[in-house]
Amino acid sequence: MCGIVGYIGEQEAYPILIKGLHRLEYRGYDSAGVSMINKAGVLSVYKSKGKVSALEASVADKDISGTIGIAHTRWATHGEPNATNAHPHFSQSKNLSLVHNGIIENYKSLRTELEKNGMTFCSETDTEVLVQLIEYTQITHNCDLYTAVQLALKSVIGAYAIAILDKRNPDQLICARKGSPLIIGVGANNGKKNGKAEFFLGSDATPIIEYTNKVVYLQDEEIAIMNREGDLRITNLSNVKQTPQLHTLQMNLDELEKGGYAHFMLKEIYEQPSALKICTKGRLNVNDKDVLLSGIIDHKEKFVNARRIIICACGTSWHSALIGKYFIEEAAQIPVEVEYASEFRYRNPVIFPDDVVIAVSQSGETADTLAAIQLAKSKGAFLYGICNVIGSSIPRATDSGTYLHVGPEIGVASTKAFTGQVITLIMLGLAIAKEKKTLSDELFHMLVDELQQIPDKMQWTLDHNKGIDQFAQMFTYARNFIYLGRGYNYPVALEGALKLKEISYIHAEGYPAAEMKHGPIALIDEEMPVVVIAPKRGMYDKIVSNIQEIKSRKGKIISVVTEGDTIVKGMSDYCFEIPDTRDCYVPLLAILPLQLLSYYVAIAKGRNVDQPRNLAKSVTVE
Repeated sequence: MCGIVGYIGEQEAYPILIKGLHRLEYRGYDSAGVSMINKAGVLSVYKSKGKVSALEASVADKDISGTIGIAHTRWATHGEPNATNAHPHFSQSKNLSLVHNGIIENYKSLRTELEKNGMTFCSETDTEVLVQLIEYTQITHNCDLYTAVQLALKSVIGAYAIAILDKRNPDQLICARKGSPLIIGVGANNGKKNGKAEFFLGSDATPIIEYTNKVVYLQDEEIAIMNREGDLRITNLSNVKQTPQLHTLQMNLDELEKGGYAHFMLKEIYEQPSALKICTKGRLNVNDKDVLLSGIIDHKEKFVNARRIIICACGTSWHSALIGKYFIEEAAQIPVEVEYASEFRYRNPVIFPDDVVIAVSQSGETADTLAAIQLAKSKGAFLYGICNVIGSSIPRATDSGTYLHVGPEIGVASTKAFTGQVITLIMLGLAIAKEKKTLSDELFHMLVDELQQIPDKMQWTLDHNKGIDQFAQMFTYARNFIYLGRGYNYPVALEGALKLKEISYIHAEGYPAAEMKHGPIALIDEEMPVVVIAPKRGMYDKIVSNIQEIKSRKGKIISVVTEGDTIVKGMSDYCFEIPDTRDCYVPLLAILPLQLLSYYVAIAKGRNVDQPRNLAKSVTVE
């Protein structure tokens, strides 16, 4: 959600900025802009509504020279998507330009006060208030820009990641953050390139990794100043000097390319078998039939003695958390609650010091989930993070945790992060069960052995469900879908429906199959496709009965069945097969054809599957 790129060095800034904006397109946006200072000291701002390609076309005849610059992709919050509201924003004097991720909650009162003091505004955004406030502070306090940023941000309520240029000082780039991620990339030779400094900025690592893998994660309420001499100075809002901690990015540039696939989403669907092998590597010890999670080993008493576990998540992560709840309760005999982080943070939840609160987030930057764990921390709970992005905010804010290690996920609709979260939560449940001795050795060893086989069974599922692209075209007419599942497969129904909604814009809802008779059955007719997850495990006979009720009302059945099934397959209009596995592992296989179904329906409808409308990859604001 929104993206920032910045550069200061010896290279031309514009190509780096534009390439960085393209790398950030996956985050979701509706406008884009760049700002640079050229050798003559002219500060230029160019911006446009729409895609980065529209911005490129608009600057084709403009002066885009300069070796320092900032750029932005905007996801509208305050003010409609248009060129005026796009970033960067000028200050009134046009000495400053600024880009901003986040939301300034008190922007209206700040704007009113600034207008009383003669400042005028061009846009409807909270971001323009920031740059005007900084300039006003600089004027009234007669101070340098760095001090003005410190002073101004003390009066700001909300979240921000900002980068700011001053045409009067083209040899420095200033940035700051609170509640919204910002990464500083340090160029070759520890900030020096051919004797000259080179620094990069990014709201995540994707625009930086091509140039350096050495980064500094800016912390909340920190301000950084970079200059051409190689100095990187960081202080907090109270002007206390901070020591930059240099980290090495665990990411390859190849992971950010499509690799011959038409879309990132399709690539990431097919990456899942290999991604989950990496996720479980070193954690599943098949020879010893063991599960080794350092986050559990180092804090086993917290889990063994836990009164309960609360899992906070949003969107797809909430669905994976629900599967985790079912498994942890079954295997480890600990009560588990799954909370929408966006609701949890605004309630007054009862949290005990012996509770364990698990935050699940692909990006590790989800604003609501971050706020939820901060609330839990204030009440003394032990915090555990499950995230994909190394060095992100949630891992830094929690007491312990586990990284997914499934590689960058660029498609907005989550696929491999979902299965990575599910398998990680299952491993966590097994690790706790081992410490609590709530499973027999025989069952524990069987579960470990079967889990090790899941990536190969996922590959089988992908290989044996070809032709989805052909029959998916038949469902482009549909205005609604219903997804049904029972037990572990109810969250799969929720996730399958969400995928279809996200990228095809077809309304879809997931239900527990038994709940169909409590309302949704009224919707069934010959035009209603019903997706049923019906493996030959668990409550198979009950699912068969549900399907019969749908068929009697002429609903179209799309089923996911165990390989070799004949009963449900014979009742279905369309059918996907998965290998046999234990109930708790079925979601890892059953979701694959549903991901492909949503992908191919969206393609048939001409949708932009990697960047669906109104959605962002990482929701870093409320």
